Amino acid sequence: MDCGRRWLGKRRVKAVGYSIAVLPGDGIGPEVTVAALRVLDRVAKQGGLHLELETGLIGGAGIDEAGHPFPPATEALVHRAHAVLLGAVGGPRWAKSPTSPEQGLLALRSSLGLFANIRPFEVFPGLEAASPLKKPPRRGVIVRELLGGLYFGTPRGRSTRPEAGVEAVDTARYTTLEIERVARIGFEMAERQGVPLVSVDKANVLETSRLWRETVTKMSAEFPRVELIHRYVDAAAMEMVIAPERYQVVIAENLFGDILSDLAGGLVGSLGVMGSATVRQWEPGPGLYEPIHGSAPDIAGRGISNPLGAMWSVGMMLEWSFGLPEAAQAIYTAVRQTVAEGVWTPDLGGSATTEAVTESVLNHLG
Repeated sequence: MDCGRRWLGKRRVKAVGYSIAVLPGDGIGPEVTVAALRVLDRVAKQGGLHLELETGLIGGAGIDEAGHPFPPATEALVHRAHAVLLGAVGGPRWAKSPTSPEQGLLALRSSLGLFANIRPFEVFPGLEAASPLKKPPRRGVIVRELLGGLYFGTPRGRSTRPEAGVEAVDTARYTTLEIERVARIGFEMAERQGVPLVSVDKANVLETSRLWRETVTKMSAEFPRVELIHRYVDAAAMEMVIAPERYQVVIAENLFGDILSDLAGGLVGSLGVMGSATVRQWEPGPGLYEPIHGSAPDIAGRGISNPLGAMWSVGMMLEWSFGLPEAAQAIYTAVRQTVAEGVWTPDLGGSATTEAVTESVLNHLG
């Protein structure tokens, strides 16, 4: 099936070019990144896309080779690119480093101004038994605010109080602008899908959550066709387990979105199958694409890492940064077909290698 010619249509007569900053990172990051790029290359050749790839350092690799988790050369690189593909960052070997690998990821997001993290979750056909639920969720998406809240608020740090010992402080901060821009993406997504929008907060306790709820409620007047549902984060965590079908489009602040999207990974069977897009707009534009699993240093180099989340991420790159949704669907379909055939890595209960999964996806692409 020459799906590339179908989805580019008449645009095949002139090659379309995109530059991609590739940041493999740490642990299994380089392995899954290579697999995802093979899939992207296949689709690009089928569709007449010209891709320019340039590799940079981030995370622990950046600390080791350049002394910083987000070196200046990498920052310059990502600003030149149309999109960024990231593998994974972190690992215990940098536990005592003055700067953590994860700080490089936070700096990357902040430097590019990417505030909305799109995290779809789906139980693929054939993987129903991998979910702990009797009735697993079919699919949904969590839109997580990414540049505010506890992860970025100041002041933060530690001090010593003579009467109490060491004191640690983290500050949660949000503005109406930060809330409005991520909520708008959630509203537009829910409107397009014809489903309710679930807004998650802790407005019964936190002042930032009260502002979140007030702002989202006010915005709902712009989207009269979208039913808005508010949920406290603790109630949402419970309902995602007992009634996951209610959570088709979710918006949440930084910390709550982080926690709930990992919960969603457990519901679908593994974080290894989940990709993500981090963007700052609804229309095609700059974005960061990464699987949401960690660096998994315990299995790095063994050839058994799950590349499906990274492959799903390059599909989202085609969709969100390059405006090629049918090309993205070609990858999503190939991933689903591979899973349906039982070509599973050990995290899904199978014995397939990273290479075997990659070859299966490539075969389904035609």
